[in-house]
Amino acid sequence: MQVLIKRSTATFIVLFVLNLLVTVLAFYVLPKRFFYDAVVIALDKGNEIGFFGSYPLTILFYKITGLRYLPFSIVGLIQFPILMYVLYKIGIPTDFQKLNIKNILVYLGILMIAIFMSMPSKEFITYLFVSLIVFLFLNEKIAFRTALFSSLFLLALFGILYRPYFFLIPIIAVVMYGTSGVNFKSKTLTTVFYGIVIAIFLSLIYGLVTGHYFSEISREVVNSSRIGSADANSSIISPVKPDTWYGETIGILYGFFSVNIPVNGFKYIFSPQILVFVIWQLFLFYILLVRFSRCIVTRDTHKKELWILLILFAFFIVQGVFEPDLGSAVRHKIGVFPLIYYALYYDHFRKKLY
Repeated sequence: MQVLIKRSTATFIVLFVLNLLVTVLAFYVLPKRFFYDAVVIALDKGNEIGFFGSYPLTILFYKITGLRYLPFSIVGLIQFPILMYVLYKIGIPTDFQKLNIKNILVYLGILMIAIFMSMPSKEFITYLFVSLIVFLFLNEKIAFRTALFSSLFLLALFGILYRPYFFLIPIIAVVMYGTSGVNFKSKTLTTVFYGIVIAIFLSLIYGLVTGHYFSEISREVVNSSRIGSADANSSIISPVKPDTWYGETIGILYGFFSVNIPVNGFKYIFSPQILVFVIWQLFLFYILLVRFSRCIVTRDTHKKELWILLILFAFFIVQGVFEPDLGSAVRHKIGVFPLIYYALYYDHFRKKLY
């Protein structure tokens, strides 16, 4: 019996095979700085293992599964197929084989998955968690409100147990949703703007209570400890120190644009890997912003898609608060890649349901 494979599926399989090879070889090619977190997770010399916090829980996960005892290449050989299977279950677009900007962005995203997941990584857990949200919205047996409230609850819980800044995502997303319903002249940009405003407001409130603002206790702490080192090549350093209310405001705005619309990244002309991310990020942000605009206009018929994009843009805003450098920014975007994948191809997934 002749078995026919769709071109889109064949393209997906070819990408899987080629990038599986990348995952296995990454350990022997990438510089040592790519593996700092992985070494901490695998060796746990500081005895950080525990039940709360990203490092303690990740170390616990890799110990329980036994992955921490395996060579990094084998870890990648196990992890990458699991993550690609998640994308396969979300769905493969019918035109996935065509060379257009949207597909190329995803091809590059899959390459980044192969690179960043070729070792023990906190993003492996984040990726699997975020995929739950996508599957909640994809499942037609689950009512929309149930999927929505479950997703917002899970994001808050993930923030409490694993990554604190995830707790801000549902707050920002809800505020953005309320703003998107107001009759502004430019709803999309206004919605994103008010998302940034609420992030600034939350940081200022936190600063009043604790004496330190969000970016001051995250981005500033990380970058100040590695000034002059090779790891600081793409550091995001605010032009104004974020130890005042106006400094924090400028810092969050600067961080948002540096992470999501990184035109200032073109200064890294002698770092091709950074330039690739800059170009990838600029096209990605523009396409998602256009799709976000469409969903706002058709909010009643694209409720699921709108909320996926609200969560995604809330994450982008949070990145502008906490990300210390462009390398971390792209690695963390790979952690939410299932959301990006869904948002880029939601037209296809809608067609599958009807």
